[in-house]
Amino acid sequence: MNRHSELSFAGSLKSEPRRNFYEHNKPIAVLMILILFLLPIVGVFVIGMSGAVLGVVISVLGYYLAPYVILKLREGWGRV
Repeated sequence: MNRHSELSFAGSLKSEPRRNFYEHNKPIAVLMILILFLLPIVGVFVIGMSGAVLGVVISVLGYYLAPYVILKLREGWGRV
């Protein structure tokens, strides 16, 4: 496997490995940018201001954790 698949959970929280992941996975980076901006807006329309706050929290968590989760899913699919 390449060096990007060795990302740990703690490593996904650091900026350098996360930036490298998003630079090598442009479609995922674009998707995360859309989620980051659209989820709070959707939250406002569905729930109100608490939905906006929840949308911001979920989108930021997703931005930080997506590299780890995606690489773990790819590893799991590679074993099947």
